[in-house]
Amino acid sequence: MNNYGIKEALDVLGLSKSNKGSSTGKTWLQSITTKSISSYSPVDGALVGKVGITSKQDYELVVNSAIAAFKDWRMLPAPQRGEIVRQFGNKLRVYKEPLGKLVSYEMGKSYQEGLGEVQEMIDICDFAVGLSRQLNGMTMHSERPRHRMYDQYHPLGVVGIISAFNFPVAVWAWNTALAWVCGNVCIWKPSEKTPMCGVACQNIMAQVLRENDLPEGICTLINGDAEVGEWMTNDKRIPLISATGSTRMGRTVGATVAKRFGKTILELGGNNAIIVTPDADIEMTIIGAVFGAVGTAGQRCTSTRRLIIHESIYDTVKEKLVAAYKQLRIGNPLDENNHVGPLIDTDAVGTYNRALEAVDEVGGNTLVVGGVLEGEGYESGCYVKPSVVEAKNSYAIVQNETFAPILYLLKYLNLDEAIEMQNDVPQGLSSAIMTTNLREAEQFLSHAGSDCGIANVNIGTSGAEIGGAFGGEKETGGGRESGSDAWKAYMRRQTNTINYSAELPLAQGIKFDL
Repeated sequence: MNNYGIKEALDVLGLSKSNKGSSTGKTWLQSITTKSISSYSPVDGALVGKVGITSKQDYELVVNSAIAAFKDWRMLPAPQRGEIVRQFGNKLRVYKEPLGKLVSYEMGKSYQEGLGEVQEMIDICDFAVGLSRQLNGMTMHSERPRHRMYDQYHPLGVVGIISAFNFPVAVWAWNTALAWVCGNVCIWKPSEKTPMCGVACQNIMAQVLRENDLPEGICTLINGDAEVGEWMTNDKRIPLISATGSTRMGRTVGATVAKRFGKTILELGGNNAIIVTPDADIEMTIIGAVFGAVGTAGQRCTSTRRLIIHESIYDTVKEKLVAAYKQLRIGNPLDENNHVGPLIDTDAVGTYNRALEAVDEVGGNTLVVGGVLEGEGYESGCYVKPSVVEAKNSYAIVQNETFAPILYLLKYLNLDEAIEMQNDVPQGLSSAIMTTNLREAEQFLSHAGSDCGIANVNIGTSGAEIGGAFGGEKETGGGRESGSDAWKAYMRRQTNTINYSAELPLAQGIKFDL
């Protein structure tokens, strides 16, 4: 590894000098507006950089650039589009270390997690390259003689991507790599909390576009607050909006896009639980639960929020869990000796504090006391202690997702009750069971088991692989990203019938003689 420092990483990624905001692909627009977003690192409170907020005029230039590029891009054979994605993946391999460091510094997750996020981008590019030769439809037998039927998939056009701060680059790549090989072009609005990561990715893809003399609008970028996002969600020229964020945001996006009969992929809140049965491997359980609860400082949509433990092993698990939390090291995430970095900003700290107050108000029993850390190394005001609380599933604070490292311990008597507790929340993203009992595992995965989009056995709730479709049910939103057949969401399906006879027989035996 080159062990890039922050300044060096910014230099390598082309982020040191300009105040960039909107891009039509290869060209950065000089906005008529003087408004900008300042990105401050939660690691040390320092300014990472500024980006210009996209004006309405710039937005129109970006959309028109994308529409123009789509007309050419869709006509390239899918394997040729896959070749471009392959080149992008190779560029990411070159820039993995500085981009991983930027992700860690701007968002606050550990450097290893930052590198892992860039690796997810590389992996989805590899997946998409193979997919570019497999965008297959189905053939059917017609009831009419000398007719052939099949279905095929066509690109939608312009895909709008709205991403969240907690995975500032990977979720965009999940969407855009698949959208590209399917023949779409993309407009990306990164989170206003991590805009520099978006600019960095745009700079990297711009190199690929220039080297292949491709239209600018294949990969475009806008920056701004909710108003800029509203332009996208209300825009009939963007047939698909893929949005990641809170359930509150998803309600607005889903309703707005549905009103114009557009399509959405919504990846929203999670309230994820691990069921721990008497047949669980306890050591494995502790590792999975702790990483799930404190990884990314509890700011993953798949973070473990609830641990549902059988009464016969409850005290044992509780004791080991508390002991494990005492070993956690909280501090600068660029120091690989630390386990937990900061929350994204002081607003998130306020949400964390209010959750702890709510726990006290309902009488939750705090086993590992939380709180905000102060002093040397914690000057940004964004570092907090992970907390563990004994609670009840019915508590309002347990029913709602808090994007922070707070883990609730719940007790159950039998597996049916545990599954009911696991499902008895509004969200439905990720779930897990820890057991070596085959019958328990299969019951958890059955029709009467977990109601989440992701259900795991003997692994935690976080850490999804790109080969599987990612997404959830209920207030998690719906739709799937990444692997499996998630690519179909980025295409329109068409049924084709070909008559190669000399007659025109009608379906269902209908006669129509002239």
